Amino acid sequence: MAHIDIFKGDAFRVIEMSEAVNEIPIQWGRVGELGIFTPKPIRGTTFSIENKGGVLQLISSSERGTSLPAGERPKRKLRPFETERFGLKSTITASDVDGIRAFGSESELVQVAGEVAERQTTLRGSVDITREYLRCGALQGIVMDADGSEILDLYDAFGITRKEVNFELGTASTELGSKAEEVVDYVRTHLLGDVMTGARALCGPDFWNGLMAHDDFRARFRYFENNRGADPERTNVSGGFEWKNIIWEKYLAEAPVPQEDGSAIVRRFVPSDEAVFFPEGTRQTFRDFNGSADYMPMVNQPGQPFYSAVFPDVQQSRFVDVEVMMQTLPMCLRPGALVRGRF
Repeated sequence: MAHIDIFKGDAFRVIEMSEAVNEIPIQWGRVGELGIFTPKPIRGTTFSIENKGGVLQLISSSERGTSLPAGERPKRKLRPFETERFGLKSTITASDVDGIRAFGSESELVQVAGEVAERQTTLRGSVDITREYLRCGALQGIVMDADGSEILDLYDAFGITRKEVNFELGTASTELGSKAEEVVDYVRTHLLGDVMTGARALCGPDFWNGLMAHDDFRARFRYFENNRGADPERTNVSGGFEWKNIIWEKYLAEAPVPQEDGSAIVRRFVPSDEAVFFPEGTRQTFRDFNGSADYMPMVNQPGQPFYSAVFPDVQQSRFVDVEVMMQTLPMCLRPGALVRGRF
């Protein structure tokens, strides 16, 4: 029969376990599927961002043969940030592997590794949805922890004010076309040198329903053929349709947060009566800063998206803990280009 001591072999080192968990297929939801966040590995857990604040200015004409006037030098500011650790563990007891018969050491290892991989997949799913939640926070300019506390307010960090557009969906006379154009114009002019192919809106269910039912919106689509060929008056377009250079889609992501008393509360990633607007096709705006894991063999190593390790019971060899974690902080480096849509 298999024994707990098998976990002390080289096959279960942190490096091998981390490589294995990083090969599990991505499960993190819609924001992950969009691929707008670029991984940025860092050594350790802290990093700094330097903002040069490029200055564009109108130039007056000057007489030939004279010295050119000096351009205004951009101001520099270095801002420190720190990644956070997120992870879970699952315990494999001696009874979980007691029924595995060792027809040879190789067979025993393979079967035990299969049990570990199953635990890793389950834990990875929870870490994935947590990354989706953190990224949604970055798209709204405020990264929140699962308990609702604030991890990072990007608007405070960069000293800017959050842009809001009230679509007034409860008012029949609202011209939604001008509201949508206001959003796109604001996003485009606040990218600070980055590029975009368009904007996207992740709409909470109440905001979405208000948009679909609004008379101005419905009237516009009677005379408008959008680029994706779907008519919101006739077709379910909750998966996404393009209008006014914005791809609109319904976003329903939510997840339970366990409480100390054994109950759970449900955390919605985007408020039901709001929409999150952000640029797509950027090059330098969204980053996942991934730091070194909280394991000695990985100290000061370039960060990976996920880590995993096993820790045997060193006293009585009755169990092992399988862990999956990430050391990360998703960020929008141009939070001024984010827009909050209100109902």
